[in-house]
Amino acid sequence: MTRRLFGTDGVRGQANSWPMTADVALRLAAAAGRYFRTDKQDHRVVIGKDTRRSGYMIENALTAGFTSTGMSVFLLGPVPTPAIGYLTHSLRADVGVMISASHNPAKDNGIKLFGPDGFKLNDDAEGEIMRLFETDIALAAPDNIGRAMRLEDARGRYVEYAKTTFPNRRRLDGLRVVLDCANGAAYRTAPTVLWELGAEVISIGVSPNGFNINAECGSNHPEVAAQRVRETRADVGICLDGDADRVVIIDETGRVADGDQIMGLIASRWAEQGRLKGNALVATVMSNLGLERFLEGRGIGLVRTDVGDRYVVERMRADGFNLGGEQSGHLILSDYATTGDGLIGALQFLSAMVETKQKASALVHVFEPIPQKLVNIRYAPGTDPLESEAVQEAIAAGERKLGGTGRLLIRKSGTEPMIRVMGEAENLGRLDSVLTNIVETVRQEC
Repeated sequence: MTRRLFGTDGVRGQANSWPMTADVALRLAAAAGRYFRTDKQDHRVVIGKDTRRSGYMIENALTAGFTSTGMSVFLLGPVPTPAIGYLTHSLRADVGVMISASHNPAKDNGIKLFGPDGFKLNDDAEGEIMRLFETDIALAAPDNIGRAMRLEDARGRYVEYAKTTFPNRRRLDGLRVVLDCANGAAYRTAPTVLWELGAEVISIGVSPNGFNINAECGSNHPEVAAQRVRETRADVGICLDGDADRVVIIDETGRVADGDQIMGLIASRWAEQGRLKGNALVATVMSNLGLERFLEGRGIGLVRTDVGDRYVVERMRADGFNLGGEQSGHLILSDYATTGDGLIGALQFLSAMVETKQKASALVHVFEPIPQKLVNIRYAPGTDPLESEAVQEAIAAGERKLGGTGRLLIRKSGTEPMIRVMGEAENLGRLDSVLTNIVETVRQEC
C-alpha cells in the first residue's frame, strides 16, 4: 500500500526525498490528469511555482505526467499561489497546480492542486486521485499527447486583477511602504502592484537565488522588515511568505500584527459597511480568544474550523461566508480570491489607511490578545508521539490545571513532521507551567 501523499495543504516534503521526487510528481500528475479528463477535446492545466531550485525538477516531471494523459500545459513560472486559483478559472483550465512549500525552508517543496473553479481540491477528490495513483494509469494515444507552452504574461494578468480589488479611484500616493517578498513567488508582482497604485515601495526579499526563500525574511521573520520600517520611517510594512498566500502587517513603530488582528479589522469594517456575509468571520481553532471576544463585542460571530486554510474555505463556501483566515496570516476574501491571498489582504488594510486617514498603529491592533504560546517539536516521520499514554496523561493534567481559564491545542502539523503544542490562558505563569510539562513529555517520546 502506497504511503499517504496528501496532507492538509497538498503534497509536501523534502525535495528529492519521498514524496517530493520527480517520479512521484510524474505519476501524481498522470493520476490527476486522468481524474480531470472529460469527453471534451481540449484539456488544460496551468502550472506555477515559487522560486525554489527544486521547482524546475518538479515542474518538468508534472509536465510529463499531464501531457502523457492528454492534458495541455500552460507554464506560468514564478507566481503567487492565489494567481493559480485565479488563472485556472480565467483560462477555463481543468486543473491548476502550484509548486511550493509555502513558508517552509528552501530544501522542501510541495504540490497544491486546484479544481476548474479555482478552489483547492477537497478530501474526496484527493482520495480519488490517490486511488488512481496506485493503479495502472491509462495513458493517451500517441496522437492525443498534450502540448506544453509558456504563458509569458501570467504575472501581468494577476497584477491587473489584484489592482481591481483596491477601491476604485483610490490611490496610495504619499504612503511609504516596506514590502518583504521573502525571496519568493511575489518578488515581482507585489512591488509592481503597490508601485502602480502610487506607493513609494521599499522592497526587500526580492532577490531569489533558489535557496534563500523564507530565509530570515518574509512573514516568518518580520523583524527584518520591522527594522527597515523604523530606519526608513515608513508608514507601514507588509511581509509575505514564500508563495504569497500569507501576510503580516507592521505598523509605523515596527510593531508586528498577525492574521488575527488583520481579520478583526477587516471583519469590523465590513460589518459596518454591510459587506460581511453571514455577519461572521471563519477562523481556525488557533485564533486567539481575544479575537473572539473583540468580535462578540461588535455583534459579529466567529466560526472555528480545523487548522488549514482549505478547511476555512470549505466552511465559507458551505455556509455562504465571505471572510476567513488563519492567525498565521492566511486571509481568504472570497469576494476576490479562491484561496489565501497575502497581497489582496494587504490591499484591504492599505485601503483602510487611505479611507480613514489613520496611521497603521491606530488600525491594526484592534484587540488585546490573551497570552498564547506555541512550541514546535520535530519528530521522526512514521511515529506518533501523541498516541503515547504519558503524553495523553500530561495533556489531561494540563487541562485540569487550566480549568476554565484557558485552553490547549496539541496536534500534528499537516505540512511538516512537527508536534505543535499551543496553550492560551490569562494566567501566564500557570500557562508556562502546563506547557513545560507537556513539551518535556512529548520530547521524551520523540
